[in-house]
Amino acid sequence: MAASGEQGESGIVLRGASFVIRGKAILSDLTLTLTESRIGIIGQNGSGKTTLLRLIAGLVAPTSGSVTVDGIDPSRDRKAMLSRLGILFQNPDRQILFPTIAEELAFGLSQQGHRDAEAKARAALAAEGRADWAELPVSTLSQGQRQWLCLQAVLLMGPRTILLDEPFAALDLPTAARLTRRLAALPQRLITISHSPSAVATCDRLLWLDAGRLRADGPPDDILPDFTAEMTRLGEADADPHLPR
Repeated sequence: MAASGEQGESGIVLRGASFVIRGKAILSDLTLTLTESRIGIIGQNGSGKTTLLRLIAGLVAPTSGSVTVDGIDPSRDRKAMLSRLGILFQNPDRQILFPTIAEELAFGLSQQGHRDAEAKARAALAAEGRADWAELPVSTLSQGQRQWLCLQAVLLMGPRTILLDEPFAALDLPTAARLTRRLAALPQRLITISHSPSAVATCDRLLWLDAGRLRADGPPDDILPDFTAEMTRLGEADADPHLPR
């Protein structure tokens, strides 16, 4: 289906969505309606998790089927998505564009048409007790601080949904604990990719992707025992039986 959806439609809706690149199917025939407050996406490396987030964000378009966010095709109307979707990548350096902290925070607001974007960015820093950070080079920040900066930039734009791609992967334990508390308190819908069952154990709903297809869909208590058992089985098996010894 190629239709963009009805404007009154709420939530994130995939109808037979597939994504193929160079003849290889990365995602196949996903049909989902995502409305829950906390949604987790799990699966092995290469299962299509990040590609699914990119489809939802409109960074790529499905090669067949459709994806809509509140009835809008995110790949066709990027401006409309600014107030609907934010994305936090595993590596903050993939999304940081500007040399100073204030400039980075102001960019998204400028894209939304705020003429006082820099003033709002500075006010947000002051509210966090970090007014003196405004002119600091982003290059001076630690990994955790850059992740904090990216989250702040997303939150300033006021999206209804935030997509999180392995947000804890490169953080030390104290920084991860602080980010966990911050995310848990947010009113936005969060859709989180994680390899760690504990990171998605409190979600309302889990999607288990396997080779680009939906293997299971349900509450964590129903999904995680089978997922953990399967990951343990794969870890105990010879992953590369075709290689010479």
